[in-house]
Amino acid sequence: MKTSDFYYDLPEELIAQDPLTDRSSSRLMVLDKKTGDIQHKIFKDIIDELNPEDCLVINDTKVIPARLHGVKEDTGAHIEVLLLKRKSDSVWETLV
Repeated sequence: MKTSDFYYDLPEELIAQDPLTDRSSSRLMVLDKKTGDIQHKIFKDIIDELNPEDCLVINDTKVIPARLHGVKEDTGAHIEVLLLKRKSDSVWETLV
């Protein structure tokens, strides 16, 4: 398997910006690799697509709003801070 197997065109306007309240109602695209047939389903129906020997990996990580934009008062320069990793309650590893 190659990472290029996972490359596909996804228009930016089709990428959700906010999660649904009911996550199980998210859309699910099912691709038949043999025929190229695409079906559009609801995520809660994923169980119909799994076989007994399949391995399902669950990602329960949380995404934070990690980009902060600002303007320096004295110069008017636009800056962006990317929060990478929380080191403590008030200390972050960042890129500026």
